[in-house]
This record gives sequence, structure tokens and C-alpha cells, in this order.
Amino acid sequence: MSDLDLLTRSLARNVRRWRAERGFTLDALAARAGVSRGMLIQIEQARTNPSLGTVVKIGDALGISLPTLLDYEQGPAVRIVPADQAVRLWHTDAGSYNRLLAGTEAPGPLEMWEWRLMPGESSPSDPHPAGTVELVHVTAGELTLTVDGVAHCVPAGASASFEAASAHVYGNAGTEPMEMIMAVSVPPVR
Repeated sequence: MSDLDLLTRSLARNVRRWRAERGFTLDALAARAGVSRGMLIQIEQARTNPSLGTVVKIGDALGISLPTLLDYEQGPAVRIVPADQAVRLWHTDAGSYNRLLAGTEAPGPLEMWEWRLMPGESSPSDPHPAGTVELVHVTAGELTLTVDGVAHCVPAGASASFEAASAHVYGNAGTEPMEMIMAVSVPPVR
């Protein structure tokens, strides 16, 4: 079974499980996540490979992290993720990518990401639930972080934090690859 098959089946099982645990109907989850009921049915039946944006919206609506939503192994209290098992969820032909390094529920979803953006590339993000905070640390190049339409330059060695309940964009306006580590903390669903 391929990694994609494992992730598709894990996503199906975990969306069903967490939807039931939260007491959400298909219609309720679809409305909270901003995705169609038909898409949720296809996901829960492992008949589709949804976009990263769709998976993020579902995780946010359920109040769980992407690692929990995509986890196909229930591990021990200490979980080590080998480098070759970090999940790459987005990439471009030019070489930009992000990788989900680790995550947990504490008390809401908490995720750690590795990002690489090639010169001239950017990645927009829809607003996250109110109370979501993102922390970034740039390890190479310079990040252009745009939040609410205002651009902020974050050079290598610098860090930034922001409330992610508004649209934001990670960009590289420089001439060399930009690399950063990012942590995302989402409040628990109430």
C-alpha cells in the first residue's frame, strides 16, 4: 500500500471518528469547514485525495491538528517522527514545499512545520479560527509575511508571531531560497 493510500484511508477513518466524537452531522461539519457535503462523503469513504486547503479546513472545523487527522498509527506517549516520515503536503515544480514535522493536541492542535519557498514564490493561507497563533523562525533567506494586507520582512535568524485569524501569505521576494520553521497553535473546539 502506498503512502498516499495510507493517508487517504487514515483521513477517512479519522474524519469519521472525530466528527462522531464532536457530535457533528455531515451537514454541520460541511458548514463549519466550508466544504461540500459531497466532498466530506468522498473523504469519509476514502474515494478522494482532497487538497491541503480542504484538509486544513476540516481539521480547523473539528479542532484537531493535521497530524491527528492524518495519523495512521496510534503511538506511545513519546512519538519520534523520522525525517523520512515527515509528510510533505504541498510543493511546486520550482522546489518550494512544506513538511509537517510533528504535532499534538495540547489542549488544541499544535503543529510544527518546515517550509522552503523558492525565489518569487508564495503560499496564501485562508484565515484560521479565532485564537489561532502562528510562530515562524527563518533559517535562510528572507520571508515576506503579509498579514491583513500588510507586508513584513523577516530575515534569516529572526522570528515572528501573529494571530492567524485573518488571511496571510508566506512569500519569498528575494533571490535565494527562504527556509523557516513554523509552529501553529489552534484553540480547542468548544
